[in-house]
Amino acid sequence: MKALSPEVRALLGKLYNLRGEDSVVLVEMDKQKSIAENTKERTTSQKKQLQDKIADLEKQHEELEAQGEKLINLLSGIDRDAYATVLDRLKIDFDPEGLVSKLNKSLPRTIENVVLDTKKAEDELVKVEEEMNSAITKIDELAIRRDTALANQEKLNEYFDLALSGSINITRDSITSLLEQFDFSEEEQREAAKILMFPEDALFSYDESVKSKTNSVRKNDEMEEEVITEPVREYPEEKENVAFKVEPEEPTKVEIDREVEDENPKEDLIELLRSNGVNYLDFTAQDMDYLIDHYDAAVINKNIGFVKSLNVNTDMFVNHASLLTDNEFTEKVSMLLNIGKENIDIYLNPNVLEKYSKENLAGAISMLKESGMDPKNVPLMAY
Repeated sequence: MKALSPEVRALLGKLYNLRGEDSVVLVEMDKQKSIAENTKERTTSQKKQLQDKIADLEKQHEELEAQGEKLINLLSGIDRDAYATVLDRLKIDFDPEGLVSKLNKSLPRTIENVVLDTKKAEDELVKVEEEMNSAITKIDELAIRRDTALANQEKLNEYFDLALSGSINITRDSITSLLEQFDFSEEEQREAAKILMFPEDALFSYDESVKSKTNSVRKNDEMEEEVITEPVREYPEEKENVAFKVEPEEPTKVEIDREVEDENPKEDLIELLRSNGVNYLDFTAQDMDYLIDHYDAAVINKNIGFVKSLNVNTDMFVNHASLLTDNEFTEKVSMLLNIGKENIDIYLNPNVLEKYSKENLAGAISMLKESGMDPKNVPLMAY
């Protein structure tokens, strides 16, 4: 199988990702759609609540004005002295004139507060409706964009099928124009067009490794699902006149200790990877040996968790196992994000994280800046 450079392997990995259901383009669109749908659901509920609140406040406004005026007129027509004996004897504190004064003072302020609350609710309703309409528009746009992305994916798969069958007869411009729709850089477009037009240079080898890996994973999955039962063995009863009996040799303590040392880290590593949703079968035997020799549960947990927090697939560690145990991994990734690199850039070029220590990466970035270049615009494969 032909050895491929890390840059070509990364580019092919990006292309193959775009061919499947787990395409970063489709995954990102689905994520945005989910967010937009949640926003639509939330704002629709908020809109109903605000509309009910506004209707209630408007009703209060009308009733305060109507009932207030009616009450003032009623109290203004009452002469307390006409009922003084009863009120004083029963010790009833009833002062129509004082109540009218209080109503004339407090009622306008109360009505004004209701008006202000109504205005505040109406302003909030406008914002909620704008957010809701924006979410609805986003959902509609994403539906159109997803149809376009699926059509582009279908065309990309058609080009790959033609290339892998050895009968590709399309122009370079057709390939680069398609890849431009996936936001590939001009350099990536040129390299990808070369790979498709001359598949024997890299594509055949990469596709073979993908199929081999897929078959290996499928086979191992089937083996894990298979229930293995040992046949029941029947032994003849021992006779009392047997001349001698060979007892199984007991392992020495040194051998037992050695077996425990060899097996426990491997079992712990496999369980740790499984608990983080990482399939250990994706790693080569050499990578597994490396991880066992450098096993550090805290660092591995930290690095996998950090990658997941960035919504990056953990398969970036496959063929880059040293990153799992790299104490500087999160700091180096953060350094690249801080200069403007996208998550997808880092996912497709993990070799830069293996190539540099934190200190050396900072030096490389500083050197680019001193040379008048923006590190954000320099491809990671050129670092």
